[in-house]
Amino acid sequence: MSSETADGSIAAAKPTAAPTSRRGFLLGLGLALNAIAATLFAVPVLRYVMAPGRRLAWLAWIPLGSLTEFPEGRTRLASYENPFVRPWDGETGKIPCWVRRLQGESFQVFAINCTHLGCPVRWFEASGLFMCPCHGGVFYADGRRASGPPPRELYQYEYKIENGQLWIRAGQVPTLGQPEV
Repeated sequence: MSSETADGSIAAAKPTAAPTSRRGFLLGLGLALNAIAATLFAVPVLRYVMAPGRRLAWLAWIPLGSLTEFPEGRTRLASYENPFVRPWDGETGKIPCWVRRLQGESFQVFAINCTHLGCPVRWFEASGLFMCPCHGGVFYADGRRASGPPPRELYQYEYKIENGQLWIRAGQVPTLGQPEV
């Protein structure tokens, strides 16, 4: 449609916006709510799918100390600073572990947590056993389960020796969800 102006020129008619119908409004609202719901559902699914890649990022090589600190044939308590602590973690960022030097450069490094419920195990030199004070779990010196409720042996850290230092791969507390090695 066109209309003639006062000076005789033809002006195009301006289209008027159609009023939004109730059906159009509800359709738009429904689409927006579905988009929000899909996003809220997709975020945890994507985090679950991406978790294996993130888990490797939470591990780091951490020095435990000089080889001279760990005499042959002995088991010693050592601790390391978790590399992924937050300022509010405080003392919980210092994680203890048991280091057993077999001979030469052969070690076993155990997490201090019992494999039953995570209570800290203690080493008893006289009996050559690790014992859990919470529910009576007992482990042999090599970490194997001896008795009690623990379902498996003590968790072991991967270790390496560089420049006369013992290093462990840590940063994540082991759980029953991890496969036995």
